[in-house]
Amino acid sequence: MTGWFLLLALLVLGGVLSTLGDRLGSRVGKARLSLLGLRPKRTAVVITVLTGSLISALSLGLLLLVSRQLRVGLFELNDLQNRLRSSRSDLKTSKRAQKQASKELTAAQQRAAELRRTLLPLQEQTRSLEAERQQLSQDVDAKDIEIQRTEEELSTVRAQIRSGEEELKQLEDTLLALRRGNVAISSGEPLATATLRLERPDQAKDVIDQLLREANLQAYQKVLPGQPAKNQILLVPRSDIKRLEQVIQNTGTWVVNIRSAANVLLGETVVYAFPEVRSNVTVAREGEVLARTTLASNERDPDAVRNRLNLLLASTLAEVQRRGSLSKGLQFDGNAINSLGQELIERSDGRAELEAVALRRSETADPVAIELRLSQ
Repeated sequence: MTGWFLLLALLVLGGVLSTLGDRLGSRVGKARLSLLGLRPKRTAVVITVLTGSLISALSLGLLLLVSRQLRVGLFELNDLQNRLRSSRSDLKTSKRAQKQASKELTAAQQRAAELRRTLLPLQEQTRSLEAERQQLSQDVDAKDIEIQRTEEELSTVRAQIRSGEEELKQLEDTLLALRRGNVAISSGEPLATATLRLERPDQAKDVIDQLLREANLQAYQKVLPGQPAKNQILLVPRSDIKRLEQVIQNTGTWVVNIRSAANVLLGETVVYAFPEVRSNVTVAREGEVLARTTLASNERDPDAVRNRLNLLLASTLAEVQRRGSLSKGLQFDGNAINSLGQELIERSDGRAELEAVALRRSETADPVAIELRLSQ
């Protein structure tokens, strides 16, 4: 509708302007006007030409003013054609790329499907291996616990072996002494033991003197039985006594032990000794588990059970001595241990856990009483 209106407007405007130009040219011709020194006839022609040019300019200006498409076509046609050619070229390239992408997508989908088929059994195998690895890890953990327990028992046995070697050396020394005569006091044997807690530091000398008198009396009774203890046969280095005084003057409770320094034969008149001092500590509490051991399901014969019980007793003694106990042995009910051993021999289930439990509170110089029982 706009185009037809524009065309009609151009026709009307052209007619009006043509009419005006013709009349203007006629009047100029009749008036015989001269423009720029031209003849009137040529002036009328110039006016007519200018009028026609004005008609064309006004027509073109009106078209450009009213029609955006005409402006674009007139001034941007070359750019539009270049863009159109470029767009067509890009469209062709895009179509070719789209076809190539479609082919690659199809190939990728086929490859993905092939990989899924390949990965499916691998995933099943992975899950199976993972379950097997988890089971192996649990088995390894169980083995590690068993190895750790075995190492602890082996460490206890080694400590027992070292203790046995030391005891063997002492026995060898004692045997040599026995060949020479009767041994009344063994090397390292305690002659007097006391638990001390001083109220004042100046009490140290009196307490030590009293302890040395008790040790001298004990030595007299063993070396010279039946004779009155009227002489000092116990010899302790004065430097050791000085150190002992300095230690027990400190705050705390102390256990002092006077031990024989060598084997002493019956009838000798000199007993060399040395003081041993250590802090008084609690080495066991009532109901405390001091050691444990495990009987495997195949350990049912009497020898195996007896060896395991002896090992538990040795481990318990080593533990309380490690804690500071001066005890050379343990207090326990032998009948109860025999009954426990018979129960272990006749048991119907598999493994058995054993533990050594303290019957009462024991400190450094106290004997340690225990019982052996099946772990709950």
